[in-house]
Amino acid sequence: MEEKKDYSKFALEYSRKYGGKIEIKPTVSISSLDDFSIVYTPGVAAVSSAISKNEDLSWEMTWRWNTIFIITNGTRVLGLGDIGPLASLPVMEGKSLIYKVLGGVNAVPIPIKTKDVEEFVKMVKEISTTSGGIHLEDIESPFCFEVLERLQKELKVPVWHDDQQGTAAAALAGLINATKLAGKDIKKAKLVMIGAGAANVALFRLLEKYGLDLGNVVVVDSNGPLYSGRSDSEQMKTKNRWKYEIMEKSNKSRVSEIERAFDGADAVIGFSKPGAIKPEWIKRMGQKPIVFANANPDPEIHPEEAYKAGAYIVSTGRSDYPNQVNNSLIFPGLFRGILDSRSSKIDDLTAIAAAEELAKFAQEKGLNTNYIIPSMEEKDIYPRIAAAVAEDAVKRGFAAIRESREYFYRKARKIIGLD
Repeated sequence: MEEKKDYSKFALEYSRKYGGKIEIKPTVSISSLDDFSIVYTPGVAAVSSAISKNEDLSWEMTWRWNTIFIITNGTRVLGLGDIGPLASLPVMEGKSLIYKVLGGVNAVPIPIKTKDVEEFVKMVKEISTTSGGIHLEDIESPFCFEVLERLQKELKVPVWHDDQQGTAAAALAGLINATKLAGKDIKKAKLVMIGAGAANVALFRLLEKYGLDLGNVVVVDSNGPLYSGRSDSEQMKTKNRWKYEIMEKSNKSRVSEIERAFDGADAVIGFSKPGAIKPEWIKRMGQKPIVFANANPDPEIHPEEAYKAGAYIVSTGRSDYPNQVNNSLIFPGLFRGILDSRSSKIDDLTAIAAAEELAKFAQEKGLNTNYIIPSMEEKDIYPRIAAAVAEDAVKRGFAAIRESREYFYRKARKIIGLD
């Protein structure tokens, strides 16, 4: 058996060797003083003057057409928790690298030091003027829910929270194909969702818009299943209204014990912590149980244990197991399509459009229990998602550039470097 690599060791070595993972490079060649006079003073004044009279020219004359800002306060960094903005920078650099390699997008990491909602919103609003969009990342809940809602309403550029919509979209794509492969009707499926943080709260929203019977969904937080009338419901109503809404819409049987929630369940979707899914609970599930154990880096239950307990399909958030559910499958292509169509908005239906295209791509390749979702190495998925998202923006009236799906697909392939 091949020995697994120590990726942590390599990451430290790479970071020291390269001094970070991203840099800025010019798009024009400079060979004389005349060139400097064109790109900077005195020539640049004409460009600035033109933009001051017509701000739309910023999309044509600056890098704004292809640039977004990645904003975090470092309060919920994957696997590490609240490590602060500075320590989050290597993660944001990695995100920027993925954006460029897989989406052709310039993504600038900007960690900010605040845990105050009003201050966070104000800071992002102030700096968003020169961006083509905002990508929120690694922000604790329920803080993340509030700032996403506020910024989506108050900014003129599209705003996306990857740990919500990106992760949820990837999970939805996997669930579409897993239920299809298992011969289950996703819209009637009985689901258990372990964890009520950013990913599962967003996935619940997507499932609602996708047409699932929410009464068949049981969401579990640290105190057990959510259900209408739970003893802490009034407290939750004021402290976390997003979770309260789930409480009111889900679990029509008002199951209060986590073990009973698994009885006859078709799928369990974990975005929680290691050990949160027990083998004995999987044994209580229905035929061909689907287990998404997506906590990272250590899943709620290891695939070997899940299969031993009777799981039919298992996914994790890890790249060293099949069926990796990862938001990296979504965000590079999604924002490529948003920028190429110059869409003014990203919402949950945008995420669903990306999820459906991701699922369709895998279906065309041929589904099996170890392949319900593509991998990051299948690079043609990114222009496919870009085209689907851009087409969705055109159809729903958000796009300033109204072209065909084929146009956006070809443009994305060229920018990403596949042609």
